[in-house]
Amino acid sequence: MDDKKHSVTILMADDDEDDRLMAKEAFSEVKLLNDFHTVEDGEELMAYLRHEGKFSDPKSSPRPGIILLDLNMPKKDGRQALKEIKEDPLLKHIPIVVLTTSKAEEDILRSYDLGVNSFIVKPVTFDQLIDIMKTLTKYWFEIVELPPL
Repeated sequence: MDDKKHSVTILMADDDEDDRLMAKEAFSEVKLLNDFHTVEDGEELMAYLRHEGKFSDPKSSPRPGIILLDLNMPKKDGRQALKEIKEDPLLKHIPIVVLTTSKAEEDILRSYDLGVNSFIVKPVTFDQLIDIMKTLTKYWFEIVELPPL
């Protein structure tokens, strides 16, 4: 299973730099060695996934095996990006985990309607984030069979 763990790129779309850094640190704490890339908003997310602009080189912007998606971002929010991804035949199979501050029932229901694989409310403390990343790591990289890239 270690080969599978090392071969999956994680892409996090979140406009909060502190949240991106804490997620990277939390993955490091749980000893996850996967490539970890970040983008700041939904427009960058779509450009990354489509290898456009500064993300045109697939070597520096590899196709993710899983996306961590914040819903509330500028330019193009996570809801819009989720809809675009799930409507694109080349991207729709990438698992998406919403990781957001929203607890709104409407956001939860809409995210699942749009095809999200999991919905997680961002934790308050770093220790709670580490616990979530441990669980995500176990589930997505040790238990689940991800679709081929």
